Amino acid sequence: MEGPFVYFSLTGSVNNSNHILAEVWKEYGKADSRWLFSDPTIVSLEILTVVITGPLALLLIYAIICDKHYRHFVQITLCACELYGGWMTFCPEWLTGSPSLDTSSLLYLWCYLVFFNSLWVVIPFLLLWHSWKEMEVVHTSVSTTNRKKKR
Repeated sequence: MEGPFVYFSLTGSVNNSNHILAEVWKEYGKADSRWLFSDPTIVSLEILTVVITGPLALLLIYAIICDKHYRHFVQITLCACELYGGWMTFCPEWLTGSPSLDTSSLLYLWCYLVFFNSLWVVIPFLLLWHSWKEMEVVHTSVSTTNRKKKR
């Protein structure tokens, strides 16, 4: 979904597009107007999403399915990218008094802004926790093996 958003934003704006995929962004734009008018911060972050985190997500899927050794490195990197993107999406807005956010509607505030954006925070934290626990298991296993070798 971010690919079309970037295209619409670089060739005009989501608000001026008649494409069916622009309708999703127009709906979200009712809660956060920055998505309608090609806000440079949002477009910049979405370019990174399309170019870096999209391919990283595909690589992570492959690494999980094929049980690759680099799975947790990619998972941690992807989670850090998502958390950074979320922070950079909302922190500047909060620092300026949230002029682009419409919190007057319960739907916009609790569904669009809180729930949907919370997914981009909760899921990366859960995946980071999972990677942490997996690294802990590996470290404990290696430490135990090394102690046995020293005896």
